[in-house]
Amino acid sequence: MFIRAGTLALLATASLTAVAQADPVTVTDVAGRQVTLEAPAERIILGEGRQIYLLAVLEGEDPFGKVVGWRRDLSEADPDTYAAYARKFPQMTELPTFGGFKDGTFDVEQAAALQPDVVLMNLEAKAATEDAGYDDKLGQLGIPIVYVDFREDPMENSIRSMRIMGQLIDKSDRAEEYVAFVEQQMARVTDVLKDATFERPKVFVDRAGGYSDDCCMTFGNGNFGEYVEIAGGSNIAKDILPSTFGTLNPEQIIAANPDQVIVTGGQWDAYVPGGKWVGVGPGSDMTVARDKLQALTERTAMTGIPAVETGQVHAIWHQFYDNPYYFVAVQQLAKWLHPELFAELEPEDTLKELHTRFLPIDYQPGYWVSLHD
Repeated sequence: MFIRAGTLALLATASLTAVAQADPVTVTDVAGRQVTLEAPAERIILGEGRQIYLLAVLEGEDPFGKVVGWRRDLSEADPDTYAAYARKFPQMTELPTFGGFKDGTFDVEQAAALQPDVVLMNLEAKAATEDAGYDDKLGQLGIPIVYVDFREDPMENSIRSMRIMGQLIDKSDRAEEYVAFVEQQMARVTDVLKDATFERPKVFVDRAGGYSDDCCMTFGNGNFGEYVEIAGGSNIAKDILPSTFGTLNPEQIIAANPDQVIVTGGQWDAYVPGGKWVGVGPGSDMTVARDKLQALTERTAMTGIPAVETGQVHAIWHQFYDNPYYFVAVQQLAKWLHPELFAELEPEDTLKELHTRFLPIDYQPGYWVSLHD
């Protein structure tokens, strides 16, 4: 088909006009701030590398297509996931990396040079961002910050954050498809427990057990502490800690006499080389993980408690605490806490379906291990 040069010029002009007249995007972020972008974001800086957990769901086979820079934490906090993405998307290793807002190592000039449409920041960094004046500095350059959250209150804010990011990049339909999947999978636990008669086992959540010699970090009413309650357990720290994150001493754990212990673990050689943490996560060696989990039961805090005596000590991927896949953790906790009620539930199948339907990388086993297996 022949098209005159003048026609091509008109088409090009019309196309540019359409782009220029694109409707602004206004979102209300998880901090309650209204933020307006002139058009859907095409150039994004991830204020935390683990935000790729959300972006990958929305972008499918091109998760880094709009990312112009990101914080370097993913390779350190979750090296297995980083490696899986790097194998399939090697170009991501060339992306500019940043330090954190909370530790004051973010480079505003470097960020401005990348001409981002938006900087995504985690809610936990908001106070540090404002104290350091990063919000004002970026604002003066016309670069908006949008706050998302999948750590401080994942049950409330992960879905909100997914919808916010869907708005920002014009992928709201994809976000709603994922939200429906999450709600369906959560209902497979909540619907069963709603109609069942059961006793709640006492549970101690050992946050990053073995990461340090100090014992023991845990969760209060939020995050994994809330996962336990939804899954039909009773978190022993819920009435002790005033906030989501905190510490119990060994005497408090022994006195609480927990029926089950849930250790969160990961591959943390970047932080604690050769540490006693339990290495679970995609592709992890389960024999090594189980041995390290067994070793953690020899700590003073585990002395004489029912969980150790009955082998009800488990480890699960720590990163479920800060990504939108938390529903898989809730399912696995429910299966550990109430195996008779959830005999037909297979959380590993849920995780496989998550990868098949929503993620651009292949599923690898290794996300949890139990001494009761």
